[in-house]
Amino acid sequence: MDLSIIIVNWNTKELLDNCLASIYEQTGKLKYEIIVVDNASTDGSLDMIEKKYPKVRLIRNKINLGFAKANNLAIKETKSDYFLLLNSDTLISDNSLEKLINFAKTKKEALIVGPRLVNSDNSSQLSVGRFYTLGNTMLSLFLPEKLTRYAYKDSRPVDWVSGACFLVKRDVVDKVGYLDENFFMYVEEMEYCYRARKAGMQTYYYPDAKVYHLVRGSSESGKKGAILGIYRGLIYFYRKHFAPWQLGMVKFLLQIKAGGAFFLGFLTNNKYLKETYAEAFKLAQ
Repeated sequence: MDLSIIIVNWNTKELLDNCLASIYEQTGKLKYEIIVVDNASTDGSLDMIEKKYPKVRLIRNKINLGFAKANNLAIKETKSDYFLLLNSDTLISDNSLEKLINFAKTKKEALIVGPRLVNSDNSSQLSVGRFYTLGNTMLSLFLPEKLTRYAYKDSRPVDWVSGACFLVKRDVVDKVGYLDENFFMYVEEMEYCYRARKAGMQTYYYPDAKVYHLVRGSSESGKKGAILGIYRGLIYFYRKHFAPWQLGMVKFLLQIKAGGAFFLGFLTNNKYLKETYAEAFKLAQ
């Protein structure tokens, strides 16, 4: 087996159907398996898989365990040298999974690899980031995303890549363990790459492999859920890896961000901004 493909699903039946179809259509030469971990979907996802994709292995959770814990369940069931964490809101194109595997096998130091993620119009998504040190966290909170996230034209070592399509060699698990299950969704891929780097292992970006990604297609509550997930993730990341004074600083930065966004929502009578950032402010206290 060359590759184990792991997809966590929560009520994304149509997206998942399209994703699975694209894998079978665009992955011809690899010996691979697909494992879908379903987080208690109620939209008919399981029936669809059983009828249309009988070769897919299913792990059925009784509750929504989140991204990290659900992926870990599947990782523990695999024996391949490589496994791929793949969002259900992705589409594989141009044999991109074979390209990822071939790159990882050729570039021996590339133990975690992310492809070029693209929008439906073929524009590149900003799927590469720098570790969230205090300076980078401040820049990410207060500058436009295009100034703090990247999409390079060439392959290169990077700090971290998006978890929407995240190839990992088993050596990483053997050395640094599994995804941290204290993350429910968001920030866990950055933290995993951070642990890998501390252990002397390298993450790479490989743009010759292209994967379409519908941003937040798997998020429970759209943009609001993403923002609150990032707040929770950043706070936990700092609590785990940094000194208490640094945790205090990042909470202060998050409060400033939330307070400013809430005030803008108040001035413009924007219900979404007010509700989202009132919750975010509480999280950062």
